[in-house]
Amino acid sequence: MVVKETEKGGDATDFASDAAKQDFDAVVAMGGDGTLNEVINGLAPHDNRPAFGFIPLGTVNDLARSLGIPRKPEKAIKALEKAVLKPMDLGKIEDSYFMNVVAAGMIAQAVDKVDVEQKTKFGSLAYFFEGVKAFNKGELLHFQVEHEAGKWEGEAAMVIIGLTNSVAGIETFASDAKVDDGYMHLFLLTKLNLLSTANMLPKLLSGKLENSDDVIYIKTKKVQVQADESDIVVNVDGDPGPSLPVHLEVLPSHLQVLVPKNS
Repeated sequence: MVVKETEKGGDATDFASDAAKQDFDAVVAMGGDGTLNEVINGLAPHDNRPAFGFIPLGTVNDLARSLGIPRKPEKAIKALEKAVLKPMDLGKIEDSYFMNVVAAGMIAQAVDKVDVEQKTKFGSLAYFFEGVKAFNKGELLHFQVEHEAGKWEGEAAMVIIGLTNSVAGIETFASDAKVDDGYMHLFLLTKLNLLSTANMLPKLLSGKLENSDDVIYIKTKKVQVQADESDIVVNVDGDPGPSLPVHLEVLPSHLQVLVPKNS
């Protein structure tokens, strides 16, 4: 067993890539969704990929929620003792990879402004505070979304593309999504004001967000997203990613992940 400690951004990617090159059996990471994203970006490009396990230490821990991994570190460590392997899809966005969600829109850009100090002090509420600021502005962007079944064009507050059911800590966000279903689940929020949110919330909490009047739902394996506005940076697994336009596709069952036996 080899133990590595990160000191800067990109270290986790390098460590995971080295482990794949050296034919390690497994890579187990400790950290939040951002750290886990770095690890999968180190594993994903290789033909021989070690099994992936993790101890969640982040603010939201969406991947842990989706896989049934305990969010308390002590319990997650204990669960590894009898863990089993489960296939997990990855997404590819341009030349990098994601495991959970990609989002574009003014709220997504606002969330990117949350720094480490805010996360430490306020936890997931830090995202909420920044999101509310953007929400109050009520800004819409003009998107073009090309997918397998056609094209959508129009104004929307946000585009959210998920691989798993849990987004921003809401486990009912994409209730039909499975970590190994081979699809991306795309939600276009065409309005995001006080009235539309009030109408949307019951459906969101009941796992039926796609039935909201102000939501367009698309299930696809490939998608390209662009906007008329310039310099729109997408949020990838909770951190800033590339600017629009972006092309995304699913890599089915690309990783084997260690999960609790009865998850």
